[in-house]
Amino acid sequence: MYAKLHSRKGNLLIRLIITAFLVFWAAVQIYPLIWLVFFSFKSNEEIFGGNIAGPPLVWKVENYKNALMGGNVFRYLFNSVWVSMAVVIVACILIATSAYALSRMRWKLKKIVYWIFISGMTIPLHATLLPLFLLFRKMHIINNPLSILIPYIVFALPTGILILTNAYASLPIEMEESACIDGCNIYQLFWKIMFPLVKPTVAAIALFTFLSSWNELMFAMTFISEPKWKTLTIGLQSLSGMFYTEWGPIGAGMVVATAPVLIIYLLLNRQVQNALIMGAVKG
Repeated sequence: MYAKLHSRKGNLLIRLIITAFLVFWAAVQIYPLIWLVFFSFKSNEEIFGGNIAGPPLVWKVENYKNALMGGNVFRYLFNSVWVSMAVVIVACILIATSAYALSRMRWKLKKIVYWIFISGMTIPLHATLLPLFLLFRKMHIINNPLSILIPYIVFALPTGILILTNAYASLPIEMEESACIDGCNIYQLFWKIMFPLVKPTVAAIALFTFLSSWNELMFAMTFISEPKWKTLTIGLQSLSGMFYTEWGPIGAGMVVATAPVLIIYLLLNRQVQNALIMGAVKG
């Protein structure tokens, strides 16, 4: 009896320690977001006056007005949204169809084409900057959204095809055989049978593609200098002045830049978890 009671107390103590550690770790992870919100409502005097970590003493709501209207953050936000969504839609369509052709269809040179796609993962992004700039200048698409859309889509393909090819390969071939017996053509087989089964994996790829294009800075800074086409990552830099900078509006712009990412993750969170579970079950 004493041994059982002692064991229960020991288990309770372990659970309390684990819970306390998890709460502490969650607070460490969440606090930077809370700090950013506090920062966005502060003035320069308060930021550099010693109150850098706590909530603002005076909440400057006009920081958001100055950032969205005076700093053109709303315009940069719109550009980032439509560029990222266009990249996600086009990339996911190309990845889904290419991965299906590479994993489930029989045709010559299939393995060679597959490894050509996968070899793109070994190419450093920085190594492509100068060749792409020279190519796009000859094509006269510098300061054009195509100059960032094309690299974003192309560099999303290798990883996406690698992931989705494995997802297709894990599905039983009997499903396709049954669908063909029932009279499905190749397009019906793909869109109505195979694609719905890998939707969680496609959602995970869409999330990672969105994040990479949303946060990308190098290509956007190199290929885009026209204010009307600037995305949020390079647009926020224009809020800093040469001799004096209001840091509150910059913090407000960073909050605006972070909010869509959190919303997209919350919308696709369940799909991403299902994709990870599918991979774990397969493994």
